Amino acid sequence: MSLKKFKPTTPGQRHKVATDFAEITASAPEKSLLASMKKSGGRNNDGRMTMRYLGGGHKQRYRIIDFKRDKFDVPAIVKTVEYDPNRTAHIALLFYADGEKRYIIAPTGIKVGDTVVSGKSATPNIGNAMYLSEVPLGTVIHNIELKPGKGGSIARGAGTYAQLNARDGRYATIKMPSGETRMILTTCLATIGSVSNAEHNLVVSGKAGRSRWLGRRPRVRGVVMNPVDHPMGGGEGRNAGGHPRSRNGMPAKGFKTRSKSKYSDKFIVERRKK
Repeated sequence: MSLKKFKPTTPGQRHKVATDFAEITASAPEKSLLASMKKSGGRNNDGRMTMRYLGGGHKQRYRIIDFKRDKFDVPAIVKTVEYDPNRTAHIALLFYADGEKRYIIAPTGIKVGDTVVSGKSATPNIGNAMYLSEVPLGTVIHNIELKPGKGGSIARGAGTYAQLNARDGRYATIKMPSGETRMILTTCLATIGSVSNAEHNLVVSGKAGRSRWLGRRPRVRGVVMNPVDHPMGGGEGRNAGGHPRSRNGMPAKGFKTRSKSKYSDKFIVERRKK
């Protein structure tokens, strides 16, 4: 996949950078794997706004993704690679040998017609799901489980990946996308390869309207608010008030909010770099 720039025929086109969607092979999703999505606009069940800067956007339907990859030893053929409005990565539609259809997160390099499989019989090829006890050391992986059978929750965004560095007893040592090194049970599943659409971070929307299409409303800086609305508000002219902090007073820019007695501290070998 490559990026394309546009001639500045309008102000919105001047700085726009978009992907050419060369990997996408289908324009319509699989109907049996769709679910309806209701937008909340950031309001809770009392109608009160609990998340700011959300609302509007194009109507979307949720694609049901198989994060568990628990259909073991049944080969599946990649039928399509599709766009998913609910995530940054692309998704792939699998047709299993027994007739079932499932969506998975598409790895980089997967093509229509490829065969993937999960379980102990899988080989370390792109798109196959394997137990960490079976994956060769040094392999690039994504969609990694933190608890056996729970489904992948690590490295699911566009272009992300982790690396299996070592194994010791019940645990495998994984270098996470953040740079953190962590121990995960070897009975957890992971998918071989990195996540597709790696150039997603280079996309430039070009105009505010494209953010509105995605359901993002304008975000207001705390510095330009009034003192009643934010700790950093108020002042004459461009006075940035005091230390950077959140709306409820929590300091930012380096202040640690992680619990000092977090249960997962014992699994972290090396913290992420600042």
